[in-house]
Amino acid sequence: RTCETPNSQFEKINTRTKETTVKTFQVGVDIGGTFTDCVVIGSDGEMVSAKSPSTPPNFSQGMINAMTVAAETLGLTFETFCPRITVLTHGTTVGTNALIQRRGARVGLITTRGHEDVIHIMRGSRGITSRDLNKVVHFPESQKPDPIIPKRYIAGVSERMDCNGAIVVPLNEAEVTAAIDDLLSKGVEAIAICLLWSFKDPQHERRIADMVRQRAPDVFVTCSHEIAPKWGEYERTTATALNAYIGPVTSRYLSLLDKQLREAGYRQPLQITQCGGGSISVQRAIEAPLLTLDSGPVSGVTGSQFLGQRIDCPNIITTDMGGTSFDVGIVHGGTPAYSFISNVAQYEYFIPKVDIQAIGSGGGSIARVDPVTKTLRVGPESAGADPGPACWGKGNTEPTVTDADVVMGYIDPDNFLGGRIKLDKAASVRAVQTVADALGLGLMETAAGIAKIAEFKMADIIRKTTVEKGFDPRDFTLFAFGGAGPVHAGVFARELGVQRVLIPLNRVASTWCAFGAATADILHIHEQVEIQSSPFNPSALNDIFKSLATKAHEAMNADGISKSKRSLSLSVDMRHRGQINEVEVNLTGLLNKQGKVTAANLGAILAAFYERYEAIYGKGSSYSDARLEMVTFRARARAATQPLALKKVTRLQKQAPPNATTGKRPVYWASFGKAVATPVMDGSKLRAGNVVTGPAIIETTETTIVVHPEQVLRVDGWGNFELNF
Repeated sequence: RTCETPNSQFEKINTRTKETTVKTFQVGVDIGGTFTDCVVIGSDGEMVSAKSPSTPPNFSQGMINAMTVAAETLGLTFETFCPRITVLTHGTTVGTNALIQRRGARVGLITTRGHEDVIHIMRGSRGITSRDLNKVVHFPESQKPDPIIPKRYIAGVSERMDCNGAIVVPLNEAEVTAAIDDLLSKGVEAIAICLLWSFKDPQHERRIADMVRQRAPDVFVTCSHEIAPKWGEYERTTATALNAYIGPVTSRYLSLLDKQLREAGYRQPLQITQCGGGSISVQRAIEAPLLTLDSGPVSGVTGSQFLGQRIDCPNIITTDMGGTSFDVGIVHGGTPAYSFISNVAQYEYFIPKVDIQAIGSGGGSIARVDPVTKTLRVGPESAGADPGPACWGKGNTEPTVTDADVVMGYIDPDNFLGGRIKLDKAASVRAVQTVADALGLGLMETAAGIAKIAEFKMADIIRKTTVEKGFDPRDFTLFAFGGAGPVHAGVFARELGVQRVLIPLNRVASTWCAFGAATADILHIHEQVEIQSSPFNPSALNDIFKSLATKAHEAMNADGISKSKRSLSLSVDMRHRGQINEVEVNLTGLLNKQGKVTAANLGAILAAFYERYEAIYGKGSSYSDARLEMVTFRARARAATQPLALKKVTRLQKQAPPNATTGKRPVYWASFGKAVATPVMDGSKLRAGNVVTGPAIIETTETTIVVHPEQVLRVDGWGNFELNF
């Protein structure tokens, strides 16, 4: 029975023990360029989502606002909500924004004498990727980025390790002292330390770090062997430099946020989402803020993996369309696709992360007419959160994808975010009309053209993410989430040949990255480079994995995670000897019962390499007679947070309840070439088994699902909206 108190819905009495059980919450928060999302999962399985505009440059205020909205939905104040949170996981964009806006710290670099110019020489590609076709075609016109560390802030010191980790030249501490003093006199706020072959033996890096901390305790210090213990001097130096560049601003933000939450009553350690999937402690994030880059979009993949495991959907294309960007990820066989070299602001660096491909194509992407070619272009420039689309009424007069959606009738200007924000449709019409006049087209045709260009760009990046990785999109279910994803998924999924689109868990879809943060496991990833050539020695391989496992368990011990809650997975990057292309081979299920490599299971490991290699590079591309190499060994240690039990309804009803239809409004459909009166339905009133035939508009509090003509939407037993063609 329930207590007769003001908080009766959160407190229950056990009639036998007379003890009061207080409802607790698991919370995920994700800060985007336009909105900050919050998902709250109660200990009884109840889920609540909330959105609030992001608040640059003070993003923590947007986080507090979103949490406050969620608390009010539960009938709580922010102050009474915080003490009941058992786990709070936060996806932060502070480091990413510091890099994009070039507002990081003044960084000094200490490196091995003779290698001071590594970060300026870069690689021959200068960080230009194949997706930037203009710069690839006109490569001589491309430029190197502004140096993240100018040459005057780089100091070389005498020392040298060889490739086996043996000391060739002892560390000259007098030179180190002079270098530190010189950098401090120039006002550096952070010092990056990256020495040649230090990942084989880091004692010189550790000694320099100790000397810096002794002379300047307040200066942020980072070492390459802690961030990127791999060969490749440029990428390792870049990773260390970037970590130092965003270190002070990220640590200040996280420390202040942690203090604010504790003052509000939150008592547990704050968790931060990381780019490798899962979360790390706030202290680890302060030490290695590089791990937080791209962690927001990665949370969408994490949430999709979680749901896919529950609904038996192992192959997923994740698509996250927000206000600023469109992010794509892959889950294959229940495991996310990973990458180990990343690129930011043309700088390539080593970091193990969930592979996310992003383009500047979101709801806030600006549409413009090229004055020379008279062609329509959409993005990558975005109106962002401020001023936002023209319909926000904050002074922007250029049309965006959201404005096109309003003009066509996809979005109800009086029911945006459940009516909490009123949109100015007249402003959208004026903005789109300027482009229509420049093109000589009608208003509706222009709005449809803006949407279609954005949708085709999305389909193109999905093709590159799947086909170029050896995957066929037709073998996958496409998850569409983010505030704008369900609006446009019906078109870009159809272009791919995908037969099934899932808008996950009803209204939670628009805050899916926050859901992914809330359900994220605690995760630590450890790597070790140790080239082993075939024929492989199982004993040597097991020694390497044992060392990695020890480091993983030490990290878990530091987090206070009991051994019973931990799981450890091992993998290795392999290649044909003489090649540079490496393939990660997951060893789960391939080792013996003790988790070791043996002569008996080596054959299965090699077969797994050949299978994955040919999936990426084509059937017959591997060469079994060639010798192989194992290069990078990897251990992932996980610990699940509070378990979440999703409820499935088994009693299905095909006919939607009459009160689910809220009316009709004119919506322009390109396939009809005109606007027609289209049924509008309240997504919260649709029940498991309901079937809706397009054209139709389904509205939830935070997003809109557009069901095009000849498409069908179904609600499954889990509460997902399933779109079929």
